[in-house]
Amino acid sequence: MYPTYVVEPIRQETVQIGLKELRTPEEVEAAIAALRSSGETALFLINSVCGCSAASARPAVALAMQHPKKPHHFYSVFAGVDKEATATLRAYLAPHPPSSPSIALWKGSELVHFIPRHEIEGHTPQSIARVLTALFDEYC
Repeated sequence: MYPTYVVEPIRQETVQIGLKELRTPEEVEAAIAALRSSGETALFLINSVCGCSAASARPAVALAMQHPKKPHHFYSVFAGVDKEATATLRAYLAPHPPSSPSIALWKGSELVHFIPRHEIEGHTPQSIARVLTALFDEYC
C-alpha cells in the first residue's frame, strides 16, 4: 500500500479537475448500472501513482474536460490503492488487459473506446486530449 502522503495529493488533484472517485466495487457497479439505464456517457480514468499518469493522463483529461461536447460523467478508480474498485471496473473492460493509467469511454451499456497505458506513456497531454475530444464529438 502506498503511504498517505503519496496518495492524498493524487486524490485531491483527481477531484479538483472534476472526476468523481469510485473507491468501492459497489460505487463502480452503481455507476455502470446508471449508465446502462440512462444511456448517458462517461469517461473512466484508471488512475495510478506513476509518472505517466501525473504527466500525461490526468492533465489530458483535465484539458479534454474543457471541450464543449463531453461525457455526462467523469469517474476515476485508483489502481494499486482502491484495488477492489479497480478490479470491478477492469472486469467490465474485458477483453482489454489491465493497464494503468488508462482511459475508458462508455456510452450506455457499451465500452466505446479504451486508451491503454502504451497510448498514454510518452505522449503529451495535448495529443491525448485531442484524441479524447474527437471521441467526445463522436459519442457524446
